[in-house]
Amino acid sequence: MKKLGFGCMRFPLLDENDVKSIDKPQVEAMFDRFLEQGFTYVDTAYPYHEGESERVVKAALVDRYPREAYKLATKLPTFLLKEKEDCARYFNEQLEKTGAGYFDYYLIHCLTTDLYETAKKCDAFAFAAAMKAEGKVKEFGFSFHDTPEKLDEILTAHPEVDFVQLQINYLDWEALNVQSRGCYEVARKHKKEIVVMEPVKGGSLIRVPDEVAATFKEADPNRSIASWAIRFAASLDGVRMVLSGMSNTEQMEDNLSYMDAFEPLSEAEMDMVLRAGEQIRKTIAIPCTACEYCVAGCPMHICIPDYFKLYNERKQTLSAGKSKAYDELHATHGKASACVACGQCESICPQHLPIIENLRLVAETFEG
Repeated sequence: MKKLGFGCMRFPLLDENDVKSIDKPQVEAMFDRFLEQGFTYVDTAYPYHEGESERVVKAALVDRYPREAYKLATKLPTFLLKEKEDCARYFNEQLEKTGAGYFDYYLIHCLTTDLYETAKKCDAFAFAAAMKAEGKVKEFGFSFHDTPEKLDEILTAHPEVDFVQLQINYLDWEALNVQSRGCYEVARKHKKEIVVMEPVKGGSLIRVPDEVAATFKEADPNRSIASWAIRFAASLDGVRMVLSGMSNTEQMEDNLSYMDAFEPLSEAEMDMVLRAGEQIRKTIAIPCTACEYCVAGCPMHICIPDYFKLYNERKQTLSAGKSKAYDELHATHGKASACVACGQCESICPQHLPIIENLRLVAETFEG
């Protein structure tokens, strides 16, 4: 199986301010192109696009292709579980929403220290294993956002899982809040194959500093900036799949161009890419991936990732004063200063960011 997976968390939108306004004709065209080139792995989840992603997968993929034409992955929404019966309830809802009949890959979603306790309380691992025994799931695993030590604990307790999904990219390889390398090494110690998420860190590794871009272009002027990030992840031993949240046809064509006949990075190229990661880490004030997990439950309707993006741009350009982009955003969303410090955002953030404190910095920067 080719190593590029279609991540369905960032579909193209008709309205950039409405994550449910998915451009369905463009998604259909992208699925057509993806399958035409021999790629088959499609990854979605219950909360993506505020619940619309699984429905769009049904309309754009499942209803238009024979079941054997693709491999579908989705995830049990661990953060919504309250009791054991919820596992079956959400699973059956997902089968209905996707119309897939079964899932090739089913993951317990977004395990952290707290959500692992939820998974244990609700017997999520036993449920996934039972669905596999019944043939409703072909393989099961979990996506993970915590420390290498916690990953080791989970894999030691659950050797039955088939694979693990990790956030791996050259920026987070040595980052203290993500510890990509440490988590990767734990997964390999347990002989688990790895699916990679966030290989370009929500687009952060496409919009790199000029000096980093120049290094990549000097190494190979014909390759895109994104290609170095995705090829880095795909070059690691034990990585079976790299998910890319392709948001338009152009991004898909770029990804297909170097993943169709994939060439691993050389040792020298790996060193170059990791040095680039060290450079970039010095320029990013808030390492947000714009996954938007924090947005749905915000009582003040603050567009947290958008504000963090503006803040990072402000710090990189050393500009000052009023921001038209900020004013336009808070015309339809809560201001950063409207944060009531309820903490729901920090409890769900896969990057473990101090969101409340960062919103205070945003408010001081753009509202002061």
